[in-house]
Amino acid sequence: MNSTALAELFGSRAAESVLLHLYHYGETYGRAVSADFKISLDSVQRNLEKFERAGVLICKKNGRTLIYNWNPKSRLSKRLQDLVEIIYESMSLETREIIFSTRRRHRSKDKPVIYSEP
Repeated sequence: MNSTALAELFGSRAAESVLLHLYHYGETYGRAVSADFKISLDSVQRNLEKFERAGVLICKKNGRTLIYNWNPKSRLSKRLQDLVEIIYESMSLETREIIFSTRRRHRSKDKPVIYSEP
């Protein structure tokens, strides 16, 4: 993925990846960002912690996993979401499909599987 204005603003591809992943899924955790963007888990976790300290993100524990969400009480968080939305919407659909192709939820038990023909 090419660097965007987010990487330039925040100084790292990991920060950009965290914000785009969080915008796309609504919540995120370190390993998911690391796997989707193929960057080190350590740099992702450092950026998640940095955004949490800044008050932009909030964190909750689910078992041993830390789940991060946008902080609904932060005015800065809303502005940052708007900025990320602009960058996200400017990405081509193909790029978004490549990055966010991993299924995050289990398929419903009764939902039919639709196969596309080559």
